[in-house]
Amino acid sequence: MSRLLELLKERAFEKKSVKLASGKTSNFYIDVKRVSLHPEGAYLIGKELYALIQEQFAEAKACGGLTLGADPLATAVSLNSWIEKHPLFAFIVRKDAKAHGLSRMIEGADWVPKGAPVVILEDVVTTGKSSIEAIQKVREHGWIVLGVAAIVDRQEGGSETLTNEGVKLASLFTKKDFGITE
Repeated sequence: MSRLLELLKERAFEKKSVKLASGKTSNFYIDVKRVSLHPEGAYLIGKELYALIQEQFAEAKACGGLTLGADPLATAVSLNSWIEKHPLFAFIVRKDAKAHGLSRMIEGADWVPKGAPVVILEDVVTTGKSSIEAIQKVREHGWIVLGVAAIVDRQEGGSETLTNEGVKLASLFTKKDFGITE
């Protein structure tokens, strides 16, 4: 078992009834922020997600996703990419454009030209709804979405939703890695 999976099982995984962002009720929850905001967890996420992106979406120039879940992931991957001497810029997609300042919908866009290939990052994919929201905003900005790289795929329709949108989902883990078989 990888150290990252070990940390996710120890710190992020809970078997209990919860309402998910998708609106669904589930008997388990994986709060990746409990790991992505921890020094060791951030390091491991950066390393493993970067490797996944290089394997599945090697031409990517940037990575990011909807705030808040993707924020620490994008930073971790970007830092690791610098260490690996193949920089990927990080970006953050807001749910709504800022009402003040520069009124940006996407932070970090200054470094990445229109038409650039990018990857959407997700902590956990369930239905794919939040990924689609990020994809739409990124496409409106003028970037090309290569795919979605996730820490965990709950295998509850997200991959199919993304495929229908013309986007591939690649994940480090699935619910089966947490002993969930239903």
